[in-house]
Amino acid sequence: MKILKKALGLITQNFWWKMLSLAIAVTIYGLVASEGEMSTFATARVEFRNLPENLEISSEPVSTVVLELTGPSAELRGLGNGGQHPEVVLDLADMVPGQHTFSVGENNVKLTRGVHILLANPSQVRFEFETRLEKSVPVRVRLSGTPPQGYVARATAEPASLRVVGPRSHGARVDSVVTDAVDTSAAGVALYRVNAFVNDPFVRLVGSPAVAITVTVSKP
Repeated sequence: MKILKKALGLITQNFWWKMLSLAIAVTIYGLVASEGEMSTFATARVEFRNLPENLEISSEPVSTVVLELTGPSAELRGLGNGGQHPEVVLDLADMVPGQHTFSVGENNVKLTRGVHILLANPSQVRFEFETRLEKSVPVRVRLSGTPPQGYVARATAEPASLRVVGPRSHGARVDSVVTDAVDTSAAGVALYRVNAFVNDPFVRLVGSPAVAITVTVSKP
C-alpha cells in the first residue's frame, strides 16, 4: 500500500506542469509528423578514406555528385545552409591496382535522418589505381631575358635535384622539375629564391619546392 501511495505521489507531484510538457511534446510531434515530404537537388562532395599507402589514383577524379533527395521539408531546407552537407564517402581499404567502379547510394552517402536518395548523377564513379612511384629528378632552371651583347648566362640550382611521387605511369614520364623564370638581362652574379614546378598534375613534389638559383652573366 505504501508503495502505491508513493507511486501516486510521484505522478501527481507538479501534475499540471507535467501535463503542459506532455501537451507541448505532442504538439511538436504532430507538427513534424504532418510535415509534407519534399524533393530537392544537392551537390555532394566525393571523399575517400583508407587508401592504401602504396596506391595512387591515376585517373581524373570525380569530385562531386548531384543527388536528388526526398525527405521532410525542414531537413531539406537545412542542407547547405549551416546544416549538414551530404557527402559521398568511398572506402578504399581493399583496393588493388586497376580500374574500380563504385555505385553511389545510401550505403555510402551521409545524410540527415529522414532524408533519402531518389537518384544520383552520376550513379557510378570509376577510378584507376596504380602503385606509387617515388624518385629523384634534376632541377631545370628556366631563364628569361637576353644577356648583354658579348655576355653569356650560366645558372646553377641548389638543390640540384628534388624528389617526386605519383602514380607509376605518370611518375615514369617526369624527367625533371622546372623552376620559375629567373632574369639574365643584367651582367654580374645574382641569387634568386624560387619554386620548382611539376608539369604532370598527378605527380607532386616530396617536401619543399624551394630552390636557390645562382645566375652568373659574364663574358665567355
